[in-house]
Amino acid sequence: MNKPVTLFLILFYLVHQASAQRDFSDSEVTKVVLLGTGNPNPSPGNSGCSIAVVVNGEAYIVDFGPGLIRRAASMSPAYGGSVSGLAVSKIRRAFLTHLHSDHTAGYADLILTPWVMGRIEPLEVWGPEGIEEMTSHILAAYSEDIRYRVYGDEPGNDRGWRVNCHEITAEGEVYSDENIRVEAFPVLHGTWPNAWGFRFTTPDKTIVISGDTSPCPTLDKYAMGADILIHEVYSMKGFNKKSPDWKKYHSMHHTSTTELGKICLETQPGLTVLYHILSWDATEEEMLAEIALIYPGKVISGRDRDIY
Repeated sequence: MNKPVTLFLILFYLVHQASAQRDFSDSEVTKVVLLGTGNPNPSPGNSGCSIAVVVNGEAYIVDFGPGLIRRAASMSPAYGGSVSGLAVSKIRRAFLTHLHSDHTAGYADLILTPWVMGRIEPLEVWGPEGIEEMTSHILAAYSEDIRYRVYGDEPGNDRGWRVNCHEITAEGEVYSDENIRVEAFPVLHGTWPNAWGFRFTTPDKTIVISGDTSPCPTLDKYAMGADILIHEVYSMKGFNKKSPDWKKYHSMHHTSTTELGKICLETQPGLTVLYHILSWDATEEEMLAEIALIYPGKVISGRDRDIY
């Protein structure tokens, strides 16, 4: 077998393994789906940051990393998946932690593709200050596409492309319905002025999503006793090899394995799931071992398409 073919097969295997579905869920009411576990690096096996909390068949999306709609579609029955709430045309509520591009590059896809596939009501979005401006620019960029789909030969409806934005300006409850209560809390992402984490309370689960953050008291407060804590992380092994400038940046903006072990020891979540993983040259096993030196509880390194 020649070298290019061998390399192709190795890459295919790695991408397939990275996207293979794992189902750890124990509830028929609440399911948490990792649509993307990636970071700014364009890893072929990891879509950009995005999580779906699905309750009684209704999906609530957190963050809009690139690839989220394709990942959601892959989990829906139309494409062989088992999560009916992720049928693309049913996606109509979303929450954003902050405006960094690796969390928002899929926003246009979130607005437009579910509409093209049949969504008949506006998308409802909760996010930091600036989300309204970002939304208006995206809609302006796609105004010709929208106009043609509504008034051209394609029989598109004039509602599903619209977006109702709700800017989060204070800690506390930002949304509730018969399925879920959503609380937002400020986190420390360097000097970023508006970065949020979220706590979702469903009929049978409490899920906390850190967003991008360094350790902070508000996260400890909202993560206390959560059934599932989904938290970003970077490897101490890799961090120790960084230059002083990068060490300063990462320590201010993100959370190390050692720091996450301390957070888990303090908050005692039922399950901790790692995402937005900056592994650098560390293996999954090495990162879990770094956490285990401090925290003996259950921790899983998240992968795209995992269900919890």
